Amino acid sequence: MLGGKMKGEGGSASISPLVSFTLGAAMATVCVLFFMSASPGNRLVDIAAWSRNNGTAAAQLEHLRSVADDTAVAASDAARNVTAVAAPAPAPAKAASEYGDLEEVLARAAMADRTVIMTQINAAWTKPGSLLDLFFESFRNGEGGVARLLDHLVIVTMDPAAYAQCQLVHPHCYFLRTTGVDYRSEKFFMSKDYLEMMWGRNKFQQTIVELGYNFLFTDVDVMWFRDPFKHISMGADIAISSDVFIGDPYSLGNFPNGGFLFVRSCPKTIEFYKHWQAGRYRFFGKHEQDVFNLIKHEMVDKLGIAIQFLDTKYISGFCQLSKDLNKICTLHANCCVGLGAKLHDLRNVLDVWRNYTAAPVAEKRAGKFQWKVPGICIH
Repeated sequence: MLGGKMKGEGGSASISPLVSFTLGAAMATVCVLFFMSASPGNRLVDIAAWSRNNGTAAAQLEHLRSVADDTAVAASDAARNVTAVAAPAPAPAKAASEYGDLEEVLARAAMADRTVIMTQINAAWTKPGSLLDLFFESFRNGEGGVARLLDHLVIVTMDPAAYAQCQLVHPHCYFLRTTGVDYRSEKFFMSKDYLEMMWGRNKFQQTIVELGYNFLFTDVDVMWFRDPFKHISMGADIAISSDVFIGDPYSLGNFPNGGFLFVRSCPKTIEFYKHWQAGRYRFFGKHEQDVFNLIKHEMVDKLGIAIQFLDTKYISGFCQLSKDLNKICTLHANCCVGLGAKLHDLRNVLDVWRNYTAAPVAEKRAGKFQWKVPGICIH
């Protein structure tokens, strides 16, 4: 009995270490799984801690980390590629206009019907007390709200000094860059530089109508007393002032003066300007006003263009002077050569006009006011 008992005890003792090891391993496994489920981000770390003595497990851990890093880099690169493909292409840069800021200046100054008033100056005409000052004064002392038309005036300057001066006194200035001629000084009538200036002006006017704008061009030696637009016919493609007006505004027998010129932008006037420019070479040595006179019959027949010659009773000049201050709208120092002569006579004109506007209505209507004649040019 004793021998059998001892044998039983020995069997029990030999089984206990195996059972203990098995139970311990199972509990360890349970713990590892518990922590892994509780902290998924630390799974690799926990496994490594549990198997820190296992070289194979450590190598596998390092491999997993490397794969994870490579995956992250690839994902980042892929995201950048997707962004690059998905991003819209940048808008192409707007090409610079060959006219500089001309279109911007025209848009600012234009009336609702795309009409602008234009004049052209050089440095000699912008000095204090010179033509530009007299020009502005005539608007400001005018009647019927003519001063408001200054809002639609574009001053085209021929040299940097004129442009700088213009910017000091007016909001709508444009610098017309040219080559070959120094425009800073006075250009004498029919000199080579004078002809270049006149034909350059003509070419610039062509550009305006090609851009789709109507214009009323006025020389800076034109004094504005009242709104002249009411005397321009709606049926006229071109309306031009007259050195000599014979009574019929549509008679081609009138003598034109390009110093006061309205042009409506349309295919006929664009074509007219092409022929006008070509006339410079057909009639070499003539200025643009003479060429207009030479081609007017041909252009009316060929293009069917309607030309109105403006009545000198309203759109007047020294060539054929209107003596009725109650009707006159503009007065041009035409038929007058030399800056000094123009300044002398226009100052006298403005003196008379100031006295006229300050007078009682009854005195105005009585026609008591007359220009100071004779002057150097006015008569």
